[in-house]
Amino acid sequence: MDNYDTHYWGLRLDDCEKALTKNNFEVFRADNAADAGRLVLETILPATGAKTLSWGGSVTLGALGIPDAVKNDSQYEALDPYPPNASPEEMIAIRRQALQVDCYMLSANAVTLTGKLVNLDMVGNRVGALTFGPKNVIVIAGRNKLVADIEDALFRVKDRAAPPNAMRLDKKTPCTKTGFCEDCSSPDRICNTWTITEKSFPKKRIKVVLVNEDLGL
Repeated sequence: MDNYDTHYWGLRLDDCEKALTKNNFEVFRADNAADAGRLVLETILPATGAKTLSWGGSVTLGALGIPDAVKNDSQYEALDPYPPNASPEEMIAIRRQALQVDCYMLSANAVTLTGKLVNLDMVGNRVGALTFGPKNVIVIAGRNKLVADIEDALFRVKDRAAPPNAMRLDKKTPCTKTGFCEDCSSPDRICNTWTITEKSFPKKRIKVVLVNEDLGL
């Protein structure tokens, strides 16, 4: 069989899509990053009718080019959570405003085959917006984020996502030296607030884009 790996992951994504749909998420599928970017910008986002947008820090969103695209689109008022030369206080103020936008975009740290989203945040703005505030939320997840269940999700986040993310952000935490979570008490610790989103409320408020390609951490 040609493309056996893509076929394998497609079957896993089928199972995940069914479980997410059962849990009241609105689910979309994309074959790769380029298709996912177009799907979000040309179909999902316009359908929400959103005028104000923001997003959480995400390697996935950056790879899809979504932040740059919406910042350069005059039909949207985009609240950039990482404006150049902004002070920490200014960035916090923007992230508070982002809790009231029409549509918020982020990736997920893990998505279970039972249809749940698992995330771990430093500041809390990302999981805060996912939980409550924005009228619509778009979550984009590569196939590498899929795990069997909550236990596997918790392990994946601490073992595979958090240490590389701390390295990416140049944090002064033990994991950047050892490569393993040390359950630290560093002021730079990025692992502070867990959320497990079992269902979307209201129904379809959270839209999940499952991508048959490895994306992000």
